[in-house]
Amino acid sequence: MISKITSDIEAYVWVWLPNEVKPVIAGRILKDADQYLFNYGKSYLLRENAISLNAWELPLQEGFIAPLSELTLAGCLRDCAPGEWGRRVVLNYLSNAEEQVGNNDELLFLLNSGSNRIGAIDFQRSATQYYPKVNNSTTLEALLTSVERLENKIPLTQALDKALIFGTSIGGIRPKAHITDNDKQYIAKFSARSDTYAVVKLEYVAMRLAAEVGLYVAPVQLLKVANEDVLLVERFDRIHNPHGWQRKNILSALTLFELDNKLERYASYADLADIIRTDFSYPDHTQQELFKRLIFNILIGNTDDHARNHAAFWDGKQLHLTPAFDICPQLSVEHEPSQSMLIAGDQNQSRLDICVQSATLFGLETNAALQIIEHQIKIIKAKWDLVCDEANLQHKYRQEMWGKQIFNPFSIDGYEQLIHS
Repeated sequence: MISKITSDIEAYVWVWLPNEVKPVIAGRILKDADQYLFNYGKSYLLRENAISLNAWELPLQEGFIAPLSELTLAGCLRDCAPGEWGRRVVLNYLSNAEEQVGNNDELLFLLNSGSNRIGAIDFQRSATQYYPKVNNSTTLEALLTSVERLENKIPLTQALDKALIFGTSIGGIRPKAHITDNDKQYIAKFSARSDTYAVVKLEYVAMRLAAEVGLYVAPVQLLKVANEDVLLVERFDRIHNPHGWQRKNILSALTLFELDNKLERYASYADLADIIRTDFSYPDHTQQELFKRLIFNILIGNTDDHARNHAAFWDGKQLHLTPAFDICPQLSVEHEPSQSMLIAGDQNQSRLDICVQSATLFGLETNAALQIIEHQIKIIKAKWDLVCDEANLQHKYRQEMWGKQIFNPFSIDGYEQLIHS
């Protein structure tokens, strides 16, 4: 007989403070009608090393704090929630456990997803005892089997069900999981049943090229597991030491913009550069890094550059840009592509000339912007085949991408006219 889930009205927030390997209780989320309030615990406020989870929306203070306007849950807490794939796994897990899963309450996903989340926060039902939902013994083969069965709507065994649930707190819409290998942790990304092209290999190629052009980017590996491609992205929010794992707190750009998912279309690179100037460490260098990432996304055909695919470390004092992640050419029939995030003003067309014209908003002179573009074009052309060979990318995909998604004529033409004018 199917039992009914008891709806949670509260959850306790635990946090890893900077340089610590064990979490402490930070506060409580309380559901109040259609929004979620947060209050810091008294014991946390008395800690000398306590930091705000996000100084702009959850400052260190007593009493309940309501979400910012347009939000139902504080953005820094929302950042730690599972994405579309993780929610699908949670619902499948609860269904297999004979639970009624028609509940769309955010606390359902916060409390039932894995504990090894992006950033330094976890959610528990207890304020006094921390019970992590982790599994360090899962193999890639077991995870791959779980993904394939779930995508094909084949019931999972109890072991496979549990193997998959521990990776549910990682964001995004594509199948992925978490693995640990000695002193490093990785996000493992798998092919999806709906893939119409070599997504995993192309993300590897894009991430490797990003490193080659000099971007600050997460290291990647490409593996073959059970005859399937698996991309490993090294986690930059984990630091291993002899006593355990430190976690680094992360805020997405969507949270820094103080925007709800429904209003994400209003986020822009220029506005993020403005936040960098006022709130980030090394603002001049970081603005230039952001501009370089914008240029690379356009050159490589990555139009999935939404505000949750940009992030910053938060140490309680300053913001620091994280390495770039989730860079992948998007196979599209559009001849005039556009970026998910606006470039400046209301312009989001994937055009290099718009970037050059907006360069001053990133603290760059026109000549410096042109040099960045020329450097990236030169390196991508020089390294393309070498990196594709590393990935064993089929020639048909190289031909489909080159001059279409990568170096799209629409993106390049206005720029070439600009430099010759």
